[in-house]
Amino acid sequence: MAKTTPAKFVREVRQEASKVTWPTRKETGVATAMVFVMVTIMAIFFLVVDQAIAWVIQLILG
Repeated sequence: MAKTTPAKFVREVRQEASKVTWPTRKETGVATAMVFVMVTIMAIFFLVVDQAIAWVIQLILG
């Protein structure tokens, strides 16, 4: 197992973090909006499916 000092570890973490390409504010906003839109669409879809299944079960059981 490699021996690494805490100071060396922190330097290496900073070097790796500097290589990351962070999203812009606009990209983050667009991605967030898309998540909200997709969550809303899926919630409506599952509401409709749940209501349809409940209606079929109610029809079968009387």
